[in-house]
Amino acid sequence: MQDRSEARVVSANEDHARRWGALTLPLAGAALVLALGTFASDAQEVGEDGLIHTYGISTFGELRYGPDSPHLDYVNPDAPQGGEMSFSWSSGSFDSMHPYSRIGRPAVLSSIFFEAMLEGTADEIGSAYCLLCEEFAYPEDRSYVIFTLRDNVTFSDGTPMTAQDVMFSYEILRDEGLPSFRANIPNTIASAEVLDDRRIRFDFNPDSPLRDRIQSAGGLPVFSQASHEASGLSFEDSRLEPLVGSGPYVLGEVEPGQRVVYTRNRDYWGEDLWITQGRNNFDSIRIEYYGDSLAAFEGFTAGNYLFRQESSSQAWANNYDFPALEDGTVIQEELPDGTIASGQSFMINLRRPQFQDVRVRRALAHMFNFEWTNETLFYGLYSPVVSFWENTWMEAEGLPEGEELALLEQFRDQLPETVFTEEAFTVPESSPERALDRRQSRRALALLEEAGWVPSDDGLLRNEAGQTLDVEFLNSSPLFDRIINPYVENLRAIGVNASMSRVDNAQEQQRQRDADFDMITDHFAMGYEPGSGLRQYFGSLGADESLFNVPGLADEGVDALIEAVIATETREELDVAVRALDRVLRDRVIRVGQWYNDSHWVAYYDLYRYPEELPPYSLGFLDFWWVDPEAEQALRDAGAI
Repeated sequence: MQDRSEARVVSANEDHARRWGALTLPLAGAALVLALGTFASDAQEVGEDGLIHTYGISTFGELRYGPDSPHLDYVNPDAPQGGEMSFSWSSGSFDSMHPYSRIGRPAVLSSIFFEAMLEGTADEIGSAYCLLCEEFAYPEDRSYVIFTLRDNVTFSDGTPMTAQDVMFSYEILRDEGLPSFRANIPNTIASAEVLDDRRIRFDFNPDSPLRDRIQSAGGLPVFSQASHEASGLSFEDSRLEPLVGSGPYVLGEVEPGQRVVYTRNRDYWGEDLWITQGRNNFDSIRIEYYGDSLAAFEGFTAGNYLFRQESSSQAWANNYDFPALEDGTVIQEELPDGTIASGQSFMINLRRPQFQDVRVRRALAHMFNFEWTNETLFYGLYSPVVSFWENTWMEAEGLPEGEELALLEQFRDQLPETVFTEEAFTVPESSPERALDRRQSRRALALLEEAGWVPSDDGLLRNEAGQTLDVEFLNSSPLFDRIINPYVENLRAIGVNASMSRVDNAQEQQRQRDADFDMITDHFAMGYEPGSGLRQYFGSLGADESLFNVPGLADEGVDALIEAVIATETREELDVAVRALDRVLRDRVIRVGQWYNDSHWVAYYDLYRYPEELPPYSLGFLDFWWVDPEAEQALRDAGAI
């Protein structure tokens, strides 16, 4: 999250849950409902069995890479391998190396051991290529898919991967994995069958979206059945000895709550694949855990770790003036970030009775002064988060018209009239001169009075039952106090009984899971090709079950538009449907948007290198950066590291 003093490295359970949520494949977004898109030359062929045989799939347009591509365009295929990438984590501790269980808190990157049949790229939207598989085949109606494993895939313990391991992984994730797996796998995959040692067939639920099918089955992580059975543990049990996977890294060192080190698998089976060239360049990846961001920053200046992705504007503007930076030992850079805004927001818990009226939620939104916050606290470095697809062509604007209006008209009886009569909801700009904007206060008070909240003798707003309008902000980050406190003061100025409660990270996480909060900071990670994962973020069925529907939204109009998005068959239809959904979500005011940054703020000791042209959808410092051995030796000779 921006300005929560942590590198935005997706935690292990988050990453793999999202493979069955908004991110079916890394960087690819949720798959689209569409018959197979146009492929690059030689990318597909119809076999004697009548099936389409291919090495990759694209939802729209052509695949960027052909079957004979030497490597990804954005990597350095000649990058030297060796050295260590080290960075910090200061958002809580860890006590597990199992990313598929809700028991325990898994270490960052504890999903690094596992691979899937298909792999996304950082310079395409909606494309996926064979990784574990040699090819896959399916009929034109996509009623099933057959994946054929490469004949040389081995787990890190040297044992061969078979189709039975793929079957085992699918079944246990479906039955005992994270709730996101349990809820969504049966919606897409009806059954699976091992055809032989290298082939597995997935039959799809006929009601599942066409575009989600192959990518969803191909995005499931695969791990060794034997390693799980040998552990003697239930799949849901927390564990520090990870399951065995096939990835390029294995566990090197683990000290719960302090550090975790992943080391290169010297016998990695996929070393010579075209899609792995120029990647996985480090001999080890070390993550140092700190109790807070200040301690983590001090660790960086002392050389305890060597790469830092900064997320605090205050730190970026004021703290990078230490000797190692001034003498060139440390490099400070702003690198372009072409991804969708993270959607970081104050989430409003719609399960609370005081937030049932949308006018109350709109009033809360009016009282957060982004402009003052940005100028006073963030040095003017950020932009506001307004749309759920901020910084893309899919955000709603103005009044609905044309095809978007025609789509919304189909669901008029399920949608508020404001969707049709008002421009897409955006809080008007506030004054940057003072935290409390009087115009916004008047707007908020008018909305609250309409909703039945009126001033009482003690200055607090009360409803007919005499209850105060209570709003508690749950916060585990000391540095976030400076952002929440002015917001609390603004709300109190108009009679809202607002407060902030500081809790530790574990308490915050548990209370969020239990839906025991009024407002909490989290984010909606949307994709460029949203599909069935939207049900987890915004669908009524996920209101009480999904980890990602933080506000607990359950709205029939939103449900209808989610299905409309899933049912689209062209890029143009998808864009129209997403804009309509964005408009309705914003109208419901389930969050108060915060801010985003269109650059990666990075600082690193001058031994790391990256390709001249970075891809638009990933910084890739764990993927395709490398260590310059001569520069590393020079720093060692100088005693800098």
